[in-house]
Amino acid sequence: MSTLPAAAAPCGLVLSQPETAVLADTFKLLGDTTRLSILLCCLNAPRSVGEIAEALDQSQSLVSHHLRLLRAARLVRGERQSRQVFYSLSDAHVSDMLHVMAHHIAEERSA
Repeated sequence: MSTLPAAAAPCGLVLSQPETAVLADTFKLLGDTTRLSILLCCLNAPRSVGEIAEALDQSQSLVSHHLRLLRAARLVRGERQSRQVFYSLSDAHVSDMLHVMAHHIAEERSA
């Protein structure tokens, strides 16, 4: 993402059209409760597809489908250990975003 100095960026953050489209697509992905729940499930520790499916009471094939989309958007990464793949959030940016938004929601509830 590209940013300009505050004096040159009247709207705060300036993104190119392709960057804005990618950001919008990312928010669309996060707008699905199953995908968001998968991210939250992987927040503290890597999880296998089976663990995620059990925790969310979803089928493994459905969870795998959503994980493919999340991987394509670079929101999760998979690490193969023997015959299983364990999924975790791709980096601190994703984790930070989830924590900040959860805090934001909690603030609104208490106001």
